[in-house]
Amino acid sequence: MAVHAAPDGSPHVTPVWFVHVDGVWWVCCEAGSVKARNVAADPRVSLALEDGDHPVVAEGAARLHHGDFPPAVVRAFADKYDGWDIRQPVTPDSGRVLLEIPVRRWLLAGTAR
Repeated sequence: MAVHAAPDGSPHVTPVWFVHVDGVWWVCCEAGSVKARNVAADPRVSLALEDGDHPVVAEGAARLHHGDFPPAVVRAFADKYDGWDIRQPVTPDSGRVLLEIPVRRWLLAGTAR
């Protein structure tokens, strides 16, 4: 799950598809999603991620990537999610963005550190 501030300051909580590459969390979402719009307005996020064995809770500031997806991150999503190519849009007129989230503060590190 990712938590970020809605325009009125309230938390907006959503489940996310994510990977951890070279010490950085990456979340993929649609470019026009509420999540992407909120992060563009205020990059502060909290993550509560669970892989079944090692839960992680962390805070950081997200940076949006529009189409400049690092190859290692594209591969990590494909490996984790049965070949999913994050570069492919959901519909012809909606693209995807990546949220790059380096951790500023760990609340529960699991095995990510």
